[in-house]
Amino acid sequence: MNCRVVVEAAVPVYDVETADEAVRIAISKTGEMLNPDLNYVEINMGARKCPHCGEEMDPAFIAADESLVALELEMTVFNVERDEHAARIARKEIGQRLENIPLDVLEIEEIETEDDGDDSEAEDNDDSEADEETASTDEQNGSSEDTSPTGPAREDDVLPEFEELIDE
Repeated sequence: MNCRVVVEAAVPVYDVETADEAVRIAISKTGEMLNPDLNYVEINMGARKCPHCGEEMDPAFIAADESLVALELEMTVFNVERDEHAARIARKEIGQRLENIPLDVLEIEEIETEDDGDDSEAEDNDDSEADEETASTDEQNGSSEDTSPTGPAREDDVLPEFEELIDE
């Protein structure tokens, strides 16, 4: 399962006069911390609402020429088991680059792929070809270990999948 995860970050910005200036500096600062390692993370202005009236507010709170800016960082996490797993991965990846910046998961959305039916058939064919290759390699090496999907994982079973990922 693939998920789109949106994380809110509270980015401090110093020596600013307006909310627009604070937002621009916060986006720039965050982009510098994330790039080049996480250049696939989208950075957007956060949305804040008044807790009493529900009215939209600026994403930046300014006091004494210092600001705290709400930003939304969006990334796609691939091959996860459930939503909580995707959230942990996103927080860890982003949190490692943004030291001392609090993060909160706002939204987790499962991504539907367009070719789910076509890909599953292709994957089944690829898996059967890989199983045949493994079986022939085992016969050549004189190995009689269990290579079934439920059998123990071996290094030979992992390498073809890794090579396929590199080819893509």
